[in-house]
Amino acid sequence: MLKSTILLLGSALLLAGSARAQVTPPGTATPTTPPPAAPSQEPIRQPSATTQSGRVQPRNWSLHFQQTLIDQWHNDLRTPYAGTYSLADRESAKLSFTSTLFIGRRLWKGAVLYFNPEVAGGSGLSGARGIAGFPNGETFRIGDPSPNLYLARLYLRQTFALGADTDVDEDDLNQLAGPRPRRYFAVNLGKLSVADFFDQNSYSHDPRTQFMNWSLMSAGAWDYAANTRGYTVGGVLEYVTPAFALRVASTLLPTYANDPTLNFHYGTAHAETVELTKTYRLGGRQGTVRALGFRNVAAMATYRSAVALGQATGTAPDVEAVRRAGHTKVGFGLNAEQTLTSNVGVFTRVSYNDGRNETWAFTEIDQSASLGVASTGTRWHRPDDRLGAAVVVNGISTEHRAYLAAGGYGFIIGDGALDYGLEQVGEVYYSLSLPRYHASISPSAHH
Repeated sequence: MLKSTILLLGSALLLAGSARAQVTPPGTATPTTPPPAAPSQEPIRQPSATTQSGRVQPRNWSLHFQQTLIDQWHNDLRTPYAGTYSLADRESAKLSFTSTLFIGRRLWKGAVLYFNPEVAGGSGLSGARGIAGFPNGETFRIGDPSPNLYLARLYLRQTFALGADTDVDEDDLNQLAGPRPRRYFAVNLGKLSVADFFDQNSYSHDPRTQFMNWSLMSAGAWDYAANTRGYTVGGVLEYVTPAFALRVASTLLPTYANDPTLNFHYGTAHAETVELTKTYRLGGRQGTVRALGFRNVAAMATYRSAVALGQATGTAPDVEAVRRAGHTKVGFGLNAEQTLTSNVGVFTRVSYNDGRNETWAFTEIDQSASLGVASTGTRWHRPDDRLGAAVVVNGISTEHRAYLAAGGYGFIIGDGALDYGLEQVGEVYYSLSLPRYHASISPSAHH
């Protein structure tokens, strides 16, 4: 990782249309009530109908739309050496574009089908290479600079009530309006994103409305199962109560590292994820802590074997030459958020993976720690605005460092001539809400 720091500037324009842009389906969130300083932009909603007894009448359809444009550039760099995967010293500004349609249809009691077609295009700085904690969280959805239409999500969600008590869900992204049991067991099957269900954080999870850095939108060392665009196929089981939630998933991995095609040979390639979420009160203020563990199985290469082969043949090490079925990557993440005042909240994440085998799906980080704060704009009479600041430190394992230093490449980083140390990231953003137009503009600075 580069020890030198780089200044990157970006600006995101979010056109909510009839949606608040976010990656997390709100119906799976714990806690269900977003704390202050969470994303404020609200979708256009149909008013809830009630029965004569005052109960909310469930709706059978939900339809929302979002569009996000992110334009980024950086100042000229002065580096002693640049490799193929280094961030370019000079380049023009890069624009990314994503647009998603969120459709939900109630099928029978407790069952909803969600369908999300999506269009993405554009590119990231230097082709989204050169920084493991990359500054544009939307570029992982872009496989081709030309805008392409593809299926993001298509999954069935079946909920089983475990009691008579209910809360009310509002019409939202991948959420139908109507009563929802306070305690329930849910089964989600189909094409989805595991980041919709795991490692959530009210202040730092969605690059469309919050921090844009890859290692802030998710735990940096969680090599979560996904194709190039961030989606997979599989199942997620949820046991949710007002106090805690337990989630378990088994999903597909890409055929090759950072590949757009999923590997349907489940016996040889799969990913398991488990997470326990606990809500609490500290000084009367809401807080949440999440503990996540994961295990990926695929035809990965070990960094050590790639280096050994390179030394034996007198060539640069190449992970593609030593991939073998049955290799695993295991790791964990801890994620906490705490409300401090009626307008301010803080968050932190710590994550780790064993770092012996190559990164397969997310980004080339083996250890990561982040700390940040988010605030509403109430003090300066802009209650719908949001201000956030965070720092991240990312690292790679000893084997990973040796592989890169010997001239090896991953799919994001690698240049073979640098002294690899910690990657240090700082990001500040300000989200200017334009409620009249159901949009927001979010200038962001990365260092």
